[in-house]
Amino acid sequence: MRVAVLGTGKMGAAMAKRLAEQGHDLTLWNRTRSRAEALGVGQVAGTPAEAAALADVVISMLSNADAVRSTYLGQDGAVKSAHGQVYVDMSTAGVDVSREIAPAVEGPGAAYVEAPVLGSIGAVLAGSAVVLAAGSSEVVVDRARAVLEAFGDVRYIGPLGSAAILKLIGNSMLADVYTSAAELIGAGNAAGLPVEEVFFVLNRIAPALTQRKAGFVEHRYEPVTFALRDILKDLELATAAFRRLRASTPMTEETRELFERAAKTAADLEMSAINILYERETAGKNP
Repeated sequence: MRVAVLGTGKMGAAMAKRLAEQGHDLTLWNRTRSRAEALGVGQVAGTPAEAAALADVVISMLSNADAVRSTYLGQDGAVKSAHGQVYVDMSTAGVDVSREIAPAVEGPGAAYVEAPVLGSIGAVLAGSAVVLAAGSSEVVVDRARAVLEAFGDVRYIGPLGSAAILKLIGNSMLADVYTSAAELIGAGNAAGLPVEEVFFVLNRIAPALTQRKAGFVEHRYEPVTFALRDILKDLELATAAFRRLRASTPMTEETRELFERAAKTAADLEMSAINILYERETAGKNP
């Protein structure tokens, strides 16, 4: 299929590479054009509207809600080329942005799907991620399924907003688990236990820790696949949404506060750098 990819940061770049491997005809757009050109796949368009014009499916993977709004609704935004395509926003941008963008896309006759991803860059490249899809109906999602299945399992969640809140729930769980791991590794250090053994026990209970063992055990927080500042952004979106829903999430609120503290010095490092709070506390210093 003809696919436009709007946004070629780390995840967007992985998606473009995976789609190219699967034989799709790509047009890319990125705010910094050179980043799209450096991928060496597909054609590179000058504007989101140009990228979307001839596509069957338009995928956006952008950093936050403001970037989504700008890319779709700004001057030469993707909406200007809406006619009969399916637009799929895969960004983690909160619950509200889809409801703002969808009417502008659907008015000219296009369809809109929100489809955030569970999984890392490696999972996208391997086609083993999980795509949480929401839209006006499953029929609409099915129009983009042949493209989305390149990334992994596609699950229809429900109407717009449902996939977005489920992604925030998932990322909150991830952050909660990582914070607990850092805290308990610190407790193990205080008890004089070998860090490898503490990590082994925690990892048996929470297998997701495996991919960030370097941070928790060796204090290596690079290369960065999921930056601490990005999980903090997701926690801020999540806790704001949970408050509006009047859901009680005190542990996730505390996790957000801990990531805020860590972000003062480690925002650009891997999210496992939450560990630095407990490294310092174990050393008897203020975090």
